[in-house]
Amino acid sequence: MTSASTTLVIGATGTTGSRTAAQLVAAGHRVRAASRRATPVAGTEHVPFDWYEPATHAAALDGVDRVYLIPPVGDSDPAATMLPFLQGARAAGVRRAVLLSSSAIPEGGPAVGQVHQALPGLFEQWAVLRPSWFMQNFTGTHAHALSIRDEDVIRTATGTGRVGFVDAEDIAAVAVRALTDEQAPNTDLVLTGPEALGHDDIATIITDVTGRPVVHHRLSYEEMRERLTTQVPVEFAAMLAGMDRAIAEGAEDRVTDTVHRLTGRPPRTFRSLLERETRYNG
Repeated sequence: MTSASTTLVIGATGTTGSRTAAQLVAAGHRVRAASRRATPVAGTEHVPFDWYEPATHAAALDGVDRVYLIPPVGDSDPAATMLPFLQGARAAGVRRAVLLSSSAIPEGGPAVGQVHQALPGLFEQWAVLRPSWFMQNFTGTHAHALSIRDEDVIRTATGTGRVGFVDAEDIAAVAVRALTDEQAPNTDLVLTGPEALGHDDIATIITDVTGRPVVHHRLSYEEMRERLTTQVPVEFAAMLAGMDRAIAEGAEDRVTDTVHRLTGRPPRTFRSLLERETRYNG
């Protein structure tokens, strides 16, 4: 990445976008931070951006040569919105694109899997980050974090299934490498933490670290789907509940060495993240 390069970070106030922007700035790179909210990101140039408002796209892309892509939240068919934007990005001079997807969604799969499939045909330099579930789901503004704070409960349809939960800081560290290394990965990267944990394990660790007696309530797929429909569109709720069911069947019971291999340091544990999160103190 040359000194004249500028990276557009879409979703720059979100969980991984904010961390990616901050880490890029800390490493001396120029960043244009795009989001619907006018929240400034220190050291960046802010630009308003809305996936569903094409009038905001040209200004966001002006002068940038690489982009970090956070799909529109809650959209069960993001390709319909993202692919026209990406075609415009290529025409505007973007050479490298790094897409945030999910370990649960393969290339060509539902939702963002369609964007994953199209990306190599649009850009010669690309990467798709496929992180496991975020550790921050239990500490930020996610429904799990809210139910922990309000009720000391985690509700899932994952049963005893395990997940290689990953720290969003580690996802951002990989994103920075994918965006700035001389050679782009040109592949998809499955990102996990150092251990696979069930939600019973998560509840136990939170209880141990914080002293709060948190428990995991196991729901059926149908119960989880109905609960999620109060928060997101029906199709997206069914997809999310289906991901829980896949976890219960063992689909996410794995760890990878990707974070260590790309960043040179091991991924953080969930216990160490909790100990770092001051919101749990007291």
